[in-house]
Amino acid sequence: MFDATTRAEAPAYPSVRWPRIAVTVVFFAHGLLFAAWTAHIPEVKGHLGLTDGTLGFALAGPPIGSVLATIASSWLLPRLGSRRIVQITMIGACVAAPLVGLTGNLATLFAALFTWGAFQGTLDVAMNTQAIAIERTGRQVLMSGLHGGWSVGSFVGAGIGALAVVAGVSLSLQQLVLGTLILLTAGLLTTRMLPASAERSDADHDDQRESGSTSRWSGGMVMLGAIAFAGMLCEGAAADWAAVYLSGPLHASGIVPGLGYAVFALAMVTVRLSGNRLLTRFRADRLLPALAVIATVGFGGSLVIGQPVVSLLGFACLGIGLGSLIPAVFSAAGRISGLHPGTAVATASACGWAGFVLGPPLIGRLATFASLPVALGVLPLLTALIVVGTRTSVALRHGGSSVSP
Repeated sequence: MFDATTRAEAPAYPSVRWPRIAVTVVFFAHGLLFAAWTAHIPEVKGHLGLTDGTLGFALAGPPIGSVLATIASSWLLPRLGSRRIVQITMIGACVAAPLVGLTGNLATLFAALFTWGAFQGTLDVAMNTQAIAIERTGRQVLMSGLHGGWSVGSFVGAGIGALAVVAGVSLSLQQLVLGTLILLTAGLLTTRMLPASAERSDADHDDQRESGSTSRWSGGMVMLGAIAFAGMLCEGAAADWAAVYLSGPLHASGIVPGLGYAVFALAMVTVRLSGNRLLTRFRADRLLPALAVIATVGFGGSLVIGQPVVSLLGFACLGIGLGSLIPAVFSAAGRISGLHPGTAVATASACGWAGFVLGPPLIGRLATFASLPVALGVLPLLTALIVVGTRTSVALRHGGSSVSP
């Protein structure tokens, strides 16, 4: 993963222990702050008198803001470095989060969510760029575990939000308290992150030669972007359509429809938390295709059988297949020779978020022409393409490592 064929050796630093702790806390905090607001969505909908359609428009604000912000971050990161961008955007995200609960109409809600999403999206790219620098400097596999930490943070945040709703705590007060705690912990820890010099690519070390740089749309980046697009399209579709599929075509009732996305997310967390060791033991271009095969066969088979219990297993298989995909793609993108890791991660992230945004409406449109089970058949087709893409990607092929996480 860290050989000379993909990126020049990083400058020597005494230890990556504190940078690793800092970025782990930032990943956790990022997931926690965003997920904590989700339990308040019905409350916001009722307070503003929104319909399902207008609420859907407002909820498009964060991913749209994230996509646009990742484009801007590809320009900012090579100039300011990920540590500085993490610090700026963490403050922005913590300040913007309480504003969502203070909005009075659809337009201001969309604007608040868009702004918050832009800060969150830029923070996402910056913290992943910092993680790549730590991986490279410490010669450790970290990315999958860090994304697992984000998932754990999102679970904790969702629980805090649910408890706050029950206790009658407003969204603004909840996010103000959480944002303050995050700045006092994760914010202070960011001072221990690696400096911008740790992120320099081989092009930077080679007398800053512009002629030696690699285009963000090189063949290797296009392949990684396509894999990220397909993977996050599947994630977005599973998040929005799992319960609808189980309660609609499969006629499941009670708690079962809600378990669809839950088992998907739990499977993803499990794989991510074990991903560091898996990617240390197995090359990425072998492990990721094998996991994607599980997703293709498991979820595709569940659609054919069409039974609620089997479908829950299918969503679990889908989560297994996608769990370590995005972390590995980001890590591989950050090691492409001649391309600043911030630019590379921003490009892959923008492709992924585009898939996440387009996935749910695409499934909905296909369902109107055929049926929801047929529309969801797009997902195993995409995971089959992921099998091929991850197996043939040159960037992932050079992503294997024999070092311990």
